[in-house]
Amino acid sequence: MSSLQTNKKRLSSSKEICKRESEVLAKTQKLPYCPIAFEYGKGALLYDYEGNEYIDLLSSASSANIGHGNCEIAQAVKDQMSKLAQFSTVYFSCREPVEYAEKLIQLYPGDNNKKVLFSTTGSESIDAAIKLSKAYTGRNKIISFNGAYHGSTFGALSISAISLNMRRKIGSILPDIYHFNYPICIKCPYEKNESSCTLECLKEIENAFNLYLPPEDVAAVFFEPIAGDSGIIVPPKKYVQALFSLCQKYNILFVVDEIQQAWGRSGKFFSIEHFDIEPDLIVMGKASGGGLPMGIVMGKTQIMDSLDAPAHVFTMSGNSTVCVAALKMLEIFERENLVEKSRIKGDYFKNKLLSLKSKYSIIKDVRGMGLSIGVDLDNKTSTTKVIYYCQQHGLVLISIGQCTLRIQPPLVITYEQIDKAIYIIEQSIKSLLNNEIPDSALSVINGW
Repeated sequence: MSSLQTNKKRLSSSKEICKRESEVLAKTQKLPYCPIAFEYGKGALLYDYEGNEYIDLLSSASSANIGHGNCEIAQAVKDQMSKLAQFSTVYFSCREPVEYAEKLIQLYPGDNNKKVLFSTTGSESIDAAIKLSKAYTGRNKIISFNGAYHGSTFGALSISAISLNMRRKIGSILPDIYHFNYPICIKCPYEKNESSCTLECLKEIENAFNLYLPPEDVAAVFFEPIAGDSGIIVPPKKYVQALFSLCQKYNILFVVDEIQQAWGRSGKFFSIEHFDIEPDLIVMGKASGGGLPMGIVMGKTQIMDSLDAPAHVFTMSGNSTVCVAALKMLEIFERENLVEKSRIKGDYFKNKLLSLKSKYSIIKDVRGMGLSIGVDLDNKTSTTKVIYYCQQHGLVLISIGQCTLRIQPPLVITYEQIDKAIYIIEQSIKSLLNNEIPDSALSVINGW
């Protein structure tokens, strides 16, 4: 029998933590960037084990919208755990999940004839939405989009189409999944612009309905109102509304993935609100648990009640402690008006980035809503070197898509911190243009 005391030494440096991490954690869960290990954070700031300070432009993959080290949430969690950390709501009931669900329903666009289904992650909630869609409609086929990232469980990765590594070596995935082009207007495959566009990308789906995909067999369309991991892509409002109308015409459920964009990230609580649509189902995750693991599906009652237990139950999902953290976060959101602040700060940040674009030709596009912003650079090498410089100079920044800087800071970021982030980004561009960033950066930053 092996000893449980194989290593008594406490990990105390970023280098040591990252080295030993590679020895004990499976490589599939790591997208390597700089070897930095964070010890604590406060608001939009992070601190590594050497005491270095960083401005956070990632929000832990948009899961820390409220920022880091919030004492109110920490105290609420402590108080709850001292009473009852969790007791599975599969068998009995607790007050906190009920109160959280009631408040979430009030936030849903449209009427309040809705229900909530808790999971532990956004991926699990995507799987739940797939199950619900099939159960309610009695249909089996699902439509999704190229570039979509919905998660890593079998259902979620089956409707995703962003990375071959999500599919290699794992065998069969869910059948009857159909992917179409997402409306990426800046790279329109039809070479259209806003004035000449007649929604050719939507016609791809309509043509499929006429040729090989019977619409009466389609259960749901899964759609990201802002395509996050493919580059913070904001589709035209007329496209989203036309897609929704197409779903209504054929009684296809319109399911929106708000895992990354909910909780004020886009300047509205849900990003689908920008498009004046009441979806059939909304999937949430990431920030939904106030820093603790939480996945949610919300939707119309008749859809949500189309499955019987135990079709989608998890022992720990929606437990009292995570719901207390979430309720406290929601209280802070409302008190601090964080959704509106996201819109205002997002405009401020984006305008600063647009000013940089006017000065430096390597910046090809700046887009986004609220504090969900994508900045395209000219190529992957430039993007990698800019990220390396920024991380070396106190700015947590990564890339998505081909060469897009992902800018999604906590909503509590200050204007002073935004200005400092802009300064560091500009200095990184200057250093890049002066050939001052070593090629060795390319072996450090791997990412997606």
